[in-house]
Amino acid sequence: MPLIRLQQSGELYVQDGVWKVRWCQEAIDGAGILMERRWRAPAMVGPATGPNGVSQEEAQRIALQSVVSQTAEREEELQPGMTITDFVERVFIPEHVATQTASGRTHYQAILKHVLTPEEADRVFRAGSRGSLAKLKAIPDWPYLGNLLLQETRAADVQRLIGAAVARDYSAQTVKHIRNVVASIFTHARKRQLFYGDNPATPVILPKMVRKEAHTLTFSQAKDLLAAMRYPERELALIAMLTHMNVAEICGLQWKWVNLTGDWSSAEGESIPPWTIAVRRQYYLGEVVNLPRKSRRRCLSIPEPLLGVLRELSGRQSYTGPDDFVLASKIGTPVNNNDLAKRRLKPIGRRMEMPWLSWRVLSRTHTSLAHQLGMRSLERMAMPANSSPA
Repeated sequence: MPLIRLQQSGELYVQDGVWKVRWCQEAIDGAGILMERRWRAPAMVGPATGPNGVSQEEAQRIALQSVVSQTAEREEELQPGMTITDFVERVFIPEHVATQTASGRTHYQAILKHVLTPEEADRVFRAGSRGSLAKLKAIPDWPYLGNLLLQETRAADVQRLIGAAVARDYSAQTVKHIRNVVASIFTHARKRQLFYGDNPATPVILPKMVRKEAHTLTFSQAKDLLAAMRYPERELALIAMLTHMNVAEICGLQWKWVNLTGDWSSAEGESIPPWTIAVRRQYYLGEVVNLPRKSRRRCLSIPEPLLGVLRELSGRQSYTGPDDFVLASKIGTPVNNNDLAKRRLKPIGRRMEMPWLSWRVLSRTHTSLAHQLGMRSLERMAMPANSSPA
């Protein structure tokens, strides 16, 4: 697309003894076609009356100097070299993301790692090694938007991004988050008059939200499933079925939040009761982050069979320090539940004629079996575990 130029015409008038100017700004493309016309809010020029009052000619001169300067700045910002990454770093984060709550900022940072490359997202958020406990890696051939020119981005570019997320089995909710963040970027760009035309995220087609049957496991199925598993999916399944933790909370669990003794312990200034898991963080979209709502920050008593499993895990040769993860990979990072589901959980489910098997099914099984059979029966599923890192 040819470089967009801004043209302005204005009205100079007196209101309450003050010279004011109201500008009509037009965006014209290189072919001379009007793309958008927008009236800007009135601006004060100077006093019209009194000892410091200025003449109409002087007010016109001041107004023209102001708009010429502003137009030059706008056109400099709109030059072809301004990419989406440039805009996100220079404008979107400081003016929009920075005004959000802590959980909102965390959400933007996590989702932007699917819009920009993870490295670009870390850089624009100034995230150092302490700000990111686990780093998402760039995916080869992923249609990142960061290098696209802001003004030349089209709906087809955003649709390719959404299509890639769907192809990798991202949940419909995560795909929607990605689309919404892209839409927010361009909404803010239009507000700042740095983008003209329709928001390229608006016409993007999202996958339909499909309501699936809420499967749960029977007691017999749960025992057979655990017998077919090994570390770390077995331990993840056990924790899911023996507690009220979801998979993101389990993967983000660090040893400092687990008290396996009969005495009180502490972590980051918080006291943890004996034989208790303090749920404080989650592994979400490749990052370990604080739970977004206080209502989800809770302490859970450790059932007796799970206590034995956790003690065995804590006795392994590596990754048992306070900041290490209870379920750690071979290199010490949190286990990736999506990867684990594809490589191990789903194949086991197919072999056992349970193609619907998922981590969510295991979480629901806790509530279902505990209600039907009582916690004692549910705990009998737990057996000694192999605690070697994945």
